[in-house]
Amino acid sequence: MQPVAFVSVDKSALPSTVVSAGRGLIRGYGMLTAPFRAGPDFLLIGAKRGGSTSLYFALLEHPQVMPLFPSARLLPKDNHTKGVHYFDSHYSMGDVWYRSHFPASARRSGKVVGEGSPYYLFHPLAAARAARDVPDAKILLVLRDPIERAFSHYRERRRQNAEELDTFEAALAAEDDRLAGEHDRIVSEPGYLSYAHEQESYRAQGEYAPHLRRWMDHFPAEQFHVLAAEDFYADPQSACDGIATFLGLRPAPLPPSVAEPWNAAPSSSCRCHAPKSRRALRSVQRRPRGAAGPRAPLDSPWSRRARQRDTAGLIRARSSAASRAVSGASWSSPDLAVRRSSQNLAAST
Repeated sequence: MQPVAFVSVDKSALPSTVVSAGRGLIRGYGMLTAPFRAGPDFLLIGAKRGGSTSLYFALLEHPQVMPLFPSARLLPKDNHTKGVHYFDSHYSMGDVWYRSHFPASARRSGKVVGEGSPYYLFHPLAAARAARDVPDAKILLVLRDPIERAFSHYRERRRQNAEELDTFEAALAAEDDRLAGEHDRIVSEPGYLSYAHEQESYRAQGEYAPHLRRWMDHFPAEQFHVLAAEDFYADPQSACDGIATFLGLRPAPLPPSVAEPWNAAPSSSCRCHAPKSRRALRSVQRRPRGAAGPRAPLDSPWSRRARQRDTAGLIRARSSAASRAVSGASWSSPDLAVRRSSQNLAAST
């Protein structure tokens, strides 16, 4: 089938009905040609407010990383599409719909393409769905200091007028009630979409260990590459070079623009940056919470600081099997200590 050529158009000059109709036509074309479109080479699974958007668009600057279909260069779109939330919110749309978002296989020789949906890490069904549908995909994960992540998540909701509670402390206090039963309902009713679970889980989404463990139950450790957001922002070139190598690509120079964060909402300017809330969140990160399991340190910038205050961090699992799995994952260079700590823990259990 011959590819269709699309002409770049100024989006602002088109009526919304025309834009909507055009999107429908393009998606229909993508679905019609879905048999000629392979799925993702990689999934960027989170974390929400963890730097995944900035990382994804930095990766797109690599000449061997392709954007999703249709490209913003060909249609009246402000930016390339980052992700389509297939394995969390849109799974009922089906595999043909999902593959319609990827470039034709004939255009992908020597290149890779992936999508990033930050809810994938936290969604209880996403890992199993992805393992069933795209078992060979590489898994990328960027993690941010969970305290800063929680503040940023709340700040984003307030900025978008989507959070009615006017202090972060109140939102934390309400979280358990808001999330009560939501995890189980998502599992028992696969088509159920929970706003509270995705958007009001300020503390819970930063409890990374059980969420990563769930993904590692479905994908082998060698298909994971995990990095700290702080390390990415400190040296985007080095971080992206590591990912390129992990994806089987040669490193390539990135433009200076990748140092500018996408969707920035610094928590340091949030009036809810209360020491009491910070201490409470730190204590949650260092102790078991019900069935979610214990937390332990990733050798990341925030956990290195936290350990100076006798605070445990995030990812080292407390079972020998989980520890062996974590030890086999690909970590960015500052995080190599997590492998040693995991191996030591496995040997001692």
